[in-house]
Amino acid sequence: MRHIVEATAAALACVALAASGANAAPTLIENVRGYTLSGATLKRFDGLVFDDGRVIEAGDVSRLRRSHPRLQVIDGGGRTLLPGFMDAHGHVLELGRESAWIHLADTDTLRQAQERIRTYARANGAATWLLGWGWNQAKWHLGRFPTARDLDTAESKRPVALTRVDGHAVWLNSPALRAASIDRNTADPPGGRIERDGAGNPTGVLVDQASALVESVIPEPTAAERDTAVRAALLQLTAVGLTSVGDAGVSAGDIALYRQLADRHELPVRIYAMITDTGDDFRSLGAARPLLGYAQDHLTVRAVKLYADGALGSRGAALLAPYSDQPDQQGLLFLSSAALQRKVETALAAGYQVNVHAIGDAANRQVLDAFEAAYQVVGGRELRNRIEHAQVLSLADIPRFKTLDLIASMQPTHATSDMNMAEARLGTDRLHGAYAWHALLSHGTRIAGGSDFPVESPNPFFGLHAAVARTDHQGRPHGGWYPAQAMSRLEAFRSFTLDAAYAQHQEAILGSLEPGKWADFILVDRDFFTVPAQDIWKLQVLQTWVAGERVH
Repeated sequence: MRHIVEATAAALACVALAASGANAAPTLIENVRGYTLSGATLKRFDGLVFDDGRVIEAGDVSRLRRSHPRLQVIDGGGRTLLPGFMDAHGHVLELGRESAWIHLADTDTLRQAQERIRTYARANGAATWLLGWGWNQAKWHLGRFPTARDLDTAESKRPVALTRVDGHAVWLNSPALRAASIDRNTADPPGGRIERDGAGNPTGVLVDQASALVESVIPEPTAAERDTAVRAALLQLTAVGLTSVGDAGVSAGDIALYRQLADRHELPVRIYAMITDTGDDFRSLGAARPLLGYAQDHLTVRAVKLYADGALGSRGAALLAPYSDQPDQQGLLFLSSAALQRKVETALAAGYQVNVHAIGDAANRQVLDAFEAAYQVVGGRELRNRIEHAQVLSLADIPRFKTLDLIASMQPTHATSDMNMAEARLGTDRLHGAYAWHALLSHGTRIAGGSDFPVESPNPFFGLHAAVARTDHQGRPHGGWYPAQAMSRLEAFRSFTLDAAYAQHQEAILGSLEPGKWADFILVDRDFFTVPAQDIWKLQVLQTWVAGERVH
């Protein structure tokens, strides 16, 4: 962890130093293969001029030199220059904290995961709780959820809490169950489920809102740990070419930390923060109305994040009909329809965009109905409200996104990660409305691209590859998984740039390299628009620039 922190500090120091000085003349970066959107058109250029952090002009180098005779010149080395990518939906603090946790996302079997946990436990003897991320029983071909007994074989003395890869279930060992006072008499909370054996005893997995039972006893990170985690995450994000991210669910403390970093010119990624729910934090923050464009547009707080259901992999996604592979379950709606509508109305009435997590078709329908009803009561249609994930949709509900002026905030890598179990969960018929990017686009709905990091990698080229190819990195399945729903390269590019900016009310300042916008751009080793589709995920970011200053 030390090398991550030191590298982060060095990178942020560069940002602070750069911010303290002004360029003597505009800067021209030439000898590049540049692309940017200009309205609906993809514009090609070989030179970009910027000054004081903003784009002056992109175009032909010879003309730019004539128009701007006094220039500082940077040789782009023939690399591809693109607008900085925007991830519309991620979790910054979680990404940074996860770097110090037990990593299970790349484990292929339960036995391999157990050995990983044992190794971590031996190396962290002073830790009172062992935390981890990324297990996936479907990838392990386990045919069931793992149990506390499975986890006890790896660590039986200290409590262990391991979050599933989708973030919607937690796996506990026996000490953790005892610490949380979870036994056969513990009731399932609303919107949550305690997995149990035939006798009603907890088996060790808590789904969705039941996770709160253990979260309440896990020690909160200290202020220093939070600061370290955020800085580590920012380093990872700039390294993969992200210049702006939507932080999907933040607290008042998170926003205070972001403001401190921004005030010290130590926030190299623009943060679009979504306040978690409409509780105490919203009441305290919302009283001041939205925070727009703080610290030269490095921090914006104008959205609320709500949750309608869980995730498909843990069978917490709320479905209109039972799960195909478990007919006694239909998932979990977190709120009644009336309660969800009240929350939507509260946020809209205060002038906040509302972004609601919905995975299953029942949850998506509930959210669509809530927006439709709330608009009639308090208005707010113009706030560019969003459904986060919009993963499994009834075909009849797809046109309603456009009718209600809703944005689909979607994560293409979810499709390629879920294809190992989605058909088993849903059956063939429901898959026609699942991960339905083409269907939504064909009805005129904007898609804001993202990753949901750390659930998936924050690397936007992984998302672009999944959107275009609909395969894993080994090219499976051949021809793509339900390829009729794939995006074109231009559609995918737009979803991670201009439409992601639109989803944050920032298309006038971000998302493309047009005059007057912030000079947020990246240099890449190869041309996204010409490399074979199967190689898109391999593209490497060489440099990342924010407001005309290099941050990676």
